[in-house]
Amino acid sequence: MDLGECTKIHDLALRADYEIASKERDLFFELDAVDHLESFIADCDRRTELAKKRLAETQEEISAEVAAKAEKVHELNEEIGKLLAKAEQLGAEGNVDEAQKVLQEVEKVRTRKKDAEEEYRNSMPASSFQQQKLRVCEVCSAYLGLHDNDRRLADHFGGKLHLGFIQIREKLDQLKKTVVDKQEKRNQERLKRREEREKEERMKKRTRSRSREQKRSRSRDRRRRRSSSSSRDKRRSRSRERRRRHRSRSRSRSRGHRHSHEQSSRHKSSRDRERASRDGSRERDRRDGMNGRSDSRRADDRDMGDL
Repeated sequence: MDLGECTKIHDLALRADYEIASKERDLFFELDAVDHLESFIADCDRRTELAKKRLAETQEEISAEVAAKAEKVHELNEEIGKLLAKAEQLGAEGNVDEAQKVLQEVEKVRTRKKDAEEEYRNSMPASSFQQQKLRVCEVCSAYLGLHDNDRRLADHFGGKLHLGFIQIREKLDQLKKTVVDKQEKRNQERLKRREEREKEERMKKRTRSRSREQKRSRSRDRRRRRSSSSSRDKRRSRSRERRRRHRSRSRSRSRGHRHSHEQSSRHKSSRDRERASRDGSRERDRRDGMNGRSDSRRADDRDMGDL
């Protein structure tokens, strides 16, 4: 097909770099290739449908039985053309023996084609049989005649246009399969990463729940320790208060005892002092009386001396 000059860069070095880089990571240029090749195939299929409609409008209508017989002849013509093209390719490559085997298969198909043409000729008038019955090639949208000779069939099925569309269709199927495999692989990797993230999130949640539980347990332990320490402090304060009260009672009792003892001792000492004062006063009185008598004696003695 005359598509003009390709706008892409055809460089074997770049192709090798791409093949090396595509092994390390997916660049997904296959998607662009799929879109590009699908445009060719879509255009070819559109031309094929238009050609079929045009043939249906221009050719005479035939019965379904005759159409089936004609279709059988077309299929045998296609098979002969493919085998001849294959034999020519093998001969060009130097595989003479393989080419001879293919040519033998061609002779067998030709025999079957003669039988199919005879059936088709007997099923319709001679005037109609002489008319060229065309059909559209499903691969490249070219016209094929029912009465084409082997050379014409070989040129068509071995031509660049027909072989090019075969290669495009095969490559497109291969690329679609590759894209599907890569997408499945990518989806699996995404699913695996998602599962890993979910697993990490579950682990984080478990860790957070454990940490919260540990914090709660520590807080409960602290509350228990605080409550126990507060209860101990309360018991200690109660015991100190009891001891303080006991000491205060003991002091009060000891003070009362000392006070009574002091009072009794003061009373006793006061009685002793009173007794001592009385005794002292008596002793003084006695001494005074004795002094008085001695004085009177001394006075008497002085008087006697004077006398």
